[in-house]
Amino acid sequence: MSTRLFGEPVRRREDRRLLTGQGRYVDDLGPDALAAAFVRSPHAHARIRDIDVSAALDVEGLVAVYTWEDLPDRVGRPLPLLIPHPALTHGRTAYPLARDVVRHVGEPVVMVVAADRYLAEDACALIHVDYEPLKPVVGLEEAAHGARLVHDDVPGNVGARLLQEVPGHDGRSARKAIEEAPHTLAFRLDIERSASMPLEGRGVHARWDGTDLRVHSSTQTSTSVRMAVAAALGLPLPHVEVIAPDVGGGFGVKIVHPWPEEILVPWAAMTLGREVKWTEDRREHFISSAHERAQVQYVRVGFDDDGRVLGLDVTILHDHGAYTPYGIIVPIITSTQLLGPYKIGAYRVEFSSIYTNTVQVTPYRGAGRPQGVFCMERTMDKIARHLGKDRTEVRRANFIEPDEFPYDQGMIFQDGRPLIYDSGDYPRMLAMLKELIGWDAFERRPGRGIGVGCYVEGTGVGPYEGGHVQVTSDGRVHVSTGLTSQGQGHETAFAQIAATELGVPIERISVVTGDTRRFGYAVGTFASRAAVVSGNAIALACRKVRAKALRIAADALEADPADLEITDGTVHVVGTPSASIPLATVAVLANPLRYAFDEEAARATQFAGASSPDRPPVAEGDEPGLEGRDYYSPIRSTFAAGMHAAIVETDPLTAEVRVVRYAVIHDCGRLVNPMIVEGQIHGGVAQGVGGALYERMVYDGDGQLLNASFMDFLMPYATEIPRIETGHLETPSPLNPLGVKGAGEAGVIPVSAVIASAVEDAEGFPVDRMPISPSELFDLRRRHAGD
Repeated sequence: MSTRLFGEPVRRREDRRLLTGQGRYVDDLGPDALAAAFVRSPHAHARIRDIDVSAALDVEGLVAVYTWEDLPDRVGRPLPLLIPHPALTHGRTAYPLARDVVRHVGEPVVMVVAADRYLAEDACALIHVDYEPLKPVVGLEEAAHGARLVHDDVPGNVGARLLQEVPGHDGRSARKAIEEAPHTLAFRLDIERSASMPLEGRGVHARWDGTDLRVHSSTQTSTSVRMAVAAALGLPLPHVEVIAPDVGGGFGVKIVHPWPEEILVPWAAMTLGREVKWTEDRREHFISSAHERAQVQYVRVGFDDDGRVLGLDVTILHDHGAYTPYGIIVPIITSTQLLGPYKIGAYRVEFSSIYTNTVQVTPYRGAGRPQGVFCMERTMDKIARHLGKDRTEVRRANFIEPDEFPYDQGMIFQDGRPLIYDSGDYPRMLAMLKELIGWDAFERRPGRGIGVGCYVEGTGVGPYEGGHVQVTSDGRVHVSTGLTSQGQGHETAFAQIAATELGVPIERISVVTGDTRRFGYAVGTFASRAAVVSGNAIALACRKVRAKALRIAADALEADPADLEITDGTVHVVGTPSASIPLATVAVLANPLRYAFDEEAARATQFAGASSPDRPPVAEGDEPGLEGRDYYSPIRSTFAAGMHAAIVETDPLTAEVRVVRYAVIHDCGRLVNPMIVEGQIHGGVAQGVGGALYERMVYDGDGQLLNASFMDFLMPYATEIPRIETGHLETPSPLNPLGVKGAGEAGVIPVSAVIASAVEDAEGFPVDRMPISPSELFDLRRRHAGD
């Protein structure tokens, strides 16, 4: 197999294990562990007057029952607010177990530990919690009105308010530019609440041996869970290990840390001296993990006769649920990524992040971008409709041109760095998309429409990731990095990078992620950052290893390192393949030995003449072994981009929407593995179709989630997802050595905007709220029948 694998569509190496049932997930661990279960609040808002556990004490196999009052001070304090921000003036987080007040249905109140999960659930059912119900705050408008409060000490339910304003090139403010524009529009847009539904829910397994704590968690950030657990339990960091085994999907919900269970289960294991495990069931995931998406957006835009935007003013109400553990990252991303690939004359955006008595809101694949793109792309469509222009023509009039990069949008992004686009070619991308979908030849007829959506995605956010690469004496290469994997194909993509950098066949390379025993410093897997940040760190570590290998091989071959290269795991003189040495032998020579434990090791012993007697066996400043460690810390995010188009048909009787064709052009810089990128895009589009047509979290006025099961929470089947046609444009990023940008969230970001555009084209009236169901489309038809 070739060792120049960067850019090749290599089949995913992890799939055989995962598809044949040989994966190892949290619930596969600890078959003899005690099981934890939780009593969760049935009320959206209530005071806890009393907890009576007496009836549960007779359950055979019960081991322990814990309420907040049983927790030591360090364990019982509120969970950390992970990303503080000056605008988050009233950040609030939950207690691991509710103290005095519950603020959403599903909040944990009591933890039970028993011999197995069945007995733990039996005990939970016998525990009586006396609640004093309080009137909940549900819905953004009700919450913003502030008549009732989610937290008594948060005025108006406003956790944060942030304003960013960028004047136009002529110095005018957005509002002034709008007032003086030839054309103006004002409208409201709505995106409803949804949530990620990974195949595997959250899970934690903990073992304490009296000195060291080992935790397995289904997480997107094992190193951060490690630090959080060590801090909460008062343990020295070196005595805590956290491992993310195989993880059955994350999509953002597992980047939150620590979840209450990630503190409580390890604490119980330490307290009881037994292994303890908890696995989330599906209803728990619906009512006690995290949701996203819900926003109301008020838009005013001014533009000229060509459709160029002269001023844009957006006010956003963002529902962040009962708590803000992940800060205000989601509305920050919405407000900044809303700009997309466009030059906006002047821009003003203000958001208020509002508490409600519902499940907390944290990033879900796309993380605020779908809402921002929906806003900008609906705006572009409305401008085109107002002017009677082709929708792609209006977009083209507003594009940033290829010779304008790097392009500074004048804002601060979610990483606290300037919002500066690094590279791209948006006009070419649109031309490619129009050709792929057949835009100019599309034949309109009633009930059949075409839609388009463009976006820019900030990827590869810092602060850093690291990579460690070791070549052992058998010629194998062992790669490790701290971020975790949840199905993205890291084992394959990272191995491709290492194979290319080191000239080693990919079958000799192994990759480990998410294990703090192997790599202790990392940030996590989110924001389409793995290939950008860990990929570059691994490449840099490989380059260290390669340089050392060439230096050692040069001594052995009596050659100049500059004249050597590595091919198929062998170091050889360029143009003279016979003058060579296996990389495995170089690894042996890199580790001077006293003892020969096998025939190969004898080459490096003290009487083998492997090193000069005039130099120490290990040179000053050098280390034994053929291995390297390096880190990549980006100066700022890279900005991938994409454009999607869809053709839909709407049924004249049932008002069902069917996606007939779907096309994507995507730019994530240099492609490490086109097959994996396409898989990410396809999965994202499927998730986006779900968010556009099916998925929503429906709360009633009492804060009860009405569709907390797969019986009622609709998701698309394969029959609802069309074949996705893709094309790639590569504009390498100048910000990192590999020239890559992220791709993990790309497919999901513009789908609601694209389908809204297509449905509007098919029906002839505005579509300003997503997702759209058949009943809603039917009501829209009836409402606009007289127009």
